[in-house]
Amino acid sequence: MVNTSRRIAAALYAYSLLDDLVLLYPVYALLFAGTGLSVWQITSLFIIWSGSSLVLEVPSGIWADTVSRRLLLIAGPLLTVVAFASWVAFPSYWVFALGFLLWGLKGALASGALEALVYEELERVGAEDRYGTIMGRASAAGTIGVVLAMALAAPALAFGGYAAVGVASAVVSLLTAAVAAVFPEHRKPIGDAREGGSFTGLLRAGTLEVKRVPAVRSAVVTVAVVAAIWGALEEYTPLLILGTGVPVAGVPLFELLVWAGVAAGGLLTGRAETLGRVGFGALLAASAAVLAAAALIRHPAAMVAVAVAFGGFQLATVLADVRLQHAITGPARATVTSLAGMTTDVGTIAVYGCYAVLATAAGHQGAFALLCIPYLVLAVRLVRGGRATRSPAVPGPPAASEPSGDTVPAGSPAPVQEP
Repeated sequence: MVNTSRRIAAALYAYSLLDDLVLLYPVYALLFAGTGLSVWQITSLFIIWSGSSLVLEVPSGIWADTVSRRLLLIAGPLLTVVAFASWVAFPSYWVFALGFLLWGLKGALASGALEALVYEELERVGAEDRYGTIMGRASAAGTIGVVLAMALAAPALAFGGYAAVGVASAVVSLLTAAVAAVFPEHRKPIGDAREGGSFTGLLRAGTLEVKRVPAVRSAVVTVAVVAAIWGALEEYTPLLILGTGVPVAGVPLFELLVWAGVAAGGLLTGRAETLGRVGFGALLAASAAVLAAAALIRHPAAMVAVAVAFGGFQLATVLADVRLQHAITGPARATVTSLAGMTTDVGTIAVYGCYAVLATAAGHQGAFALLCIPYLVLAVRLVRGGRATRSPAVPGPPAASEPSGDTVPAGSPAPVQEP
């Protein structure tokens, strides 16, 4: 059991690190601009990227419940090999658009499939209580991959231009696919329509579980709200940093500070799994308050507080996923997880729109502070729900005894009551 869980963890850490070690990340906008694309054309590419991931999220989740999840994790990075290589070999608007379509499909193939594979393989050996710790460390590994990509992109660009950066990104994608092949998978894919294994059968099963099971429905909403807001705000942190008086050359250093906070949040997951609804709500409220205050201070030193707040949001995101996985009991685990991912994507796009309006009226600092309010609202509802009487029906394996108080032991299904 121990060796199996360690094998799963090792493969996941390597996969997460390599998956985010894309040297094109910090420079692809420069590549697009250097090719002669206008701002509107570059913006349209980002919309194509987000839109393709959104549209393909649920279908790929259903597919992950129908075929081998490991196969999807192998196939996904191979798509980005084609995308990255074609970008530097044939740079043009339509090639960039095709690359983003492939990148969006790759993200959709992994979303749902990865979480479901890891959780069920751990559950098979009785180690599902380690899911939160392992996923938290995996998120930290991904953050390290992003930081390494930022550090390596500049020397690679200086050495061989965009061609070197693109080739390096394609090679890393090949390595990611190779690591995915190491994942153990003992689950038998559902392929018999009579057993509910058809596309429509799995979609119905997943949708009904979200609709009829309060714990699953609440967990899906919580995942979406928690991940969407700070995930969108992170894109604007360079502008927030500039507003504190930091010179342009110094922005990357403060960005690394913020990412260090995100990594620390992922590493704290194991210790925080015992948080109940009240503790989880307090975590959200504290992180939101710290971020709002830091944004309004307008001093470079406040970026330390921003890093702390983002670490709290990363921790909350992983914990929300842990509770969702514990709550799911039906055959469509990847489908339900992808429904949560689709809801998060919709929320993220909505936050982008809200940010544009708020930043125009109140500046970047004001937009950051105002967008912390939904976290406070969710925190209040979680705390009130935690103090209310628990629902007697909690999805998940039966426990020998029901724990008292608001603390949820690690590995137990999270008694998430619908707010």
